[in-house]
Amino acid sequence: MNIILFSPSEVELPLPRRDARARHILAVLRRQPGDQFDAGLIDGPRGKGTLVAVEPEVLRLAFAWHEPPPPLAPLRLILGLPRPQTARDLLREGTALGVAAMDFVRTTRGEASYGQSSLWTTAEWRELLLTGAAQAFCTRLPSVRHGHSLEDAVAAIPAGCTRLALDNYEAAAGLASVALPDSPGVILALGAERGWSDAERALLRQGEFQFVHLGPRVLRMETAAIAAVSLVKAKRGWA
Repeated sequence: MNIILFSPSEVELPLPRRDARARHILAVLRRQPGDQFDAGLIDGPRGKGTLVAVEPEVLRLAFAWHEPPPPLAPLRLILGLPRPQTARDLLREGTALGVAAMDFVRTTRGEASYGQSSLWTTAEWRELLLTGAAQAFCTRLPSVRHGHSLEDAVAAIPAGCTRLALDNYEAAAGLASVALPDSPGVILALGAERGWSDAERALLRQGEFQFVHLGPRVLRMETAAIAAVSLVKAKRGWA
């Protein structure tokens, strides 16, 4: 953790010693009473936490907050629902890279059973967002949806956004060579491990998506997402 994140409801309460954040403060950061550490309010300001006291069951903390970080880049990912381990990587790294939203959608070639994973039926998916934000020294979390259709995700896109879909088979242009207009945001769609179906390609074309590729190499979904997000952010000058 490069920053330890707390919800607003937690900052007035003692932190249980069994909490992973308490263990990190004591065992990794090796803080003693009176020492400070980097802290943040989820979707709020960063600041400093002070370890006030170490008690048998809890840590007592105090906080001083600074200015909130800038908003997330207006970049949204539409992702064919992948196997759970791939989704874990996408949730964590997408948050670390600062995307504003991730939509995990049902696709023709995806496995419907992936949506029943404990990743989605418990709070694990949100914990991965917190891990990614803490890695990036940021407090802001992306919005996440899962289990809806590609058609619903495309229909929900705000007007005026630049729309790009990765496709190794039908894309004529490389993402690195595509000029991105000055638009309110960028939507980047990636199919699941088996790619888009013909019907999904037709839906994306109808939704005014431009098909692009990352070169001749076939990449894992999580690798392609990281590469594509990095290219888009560099092209738009987003930190």
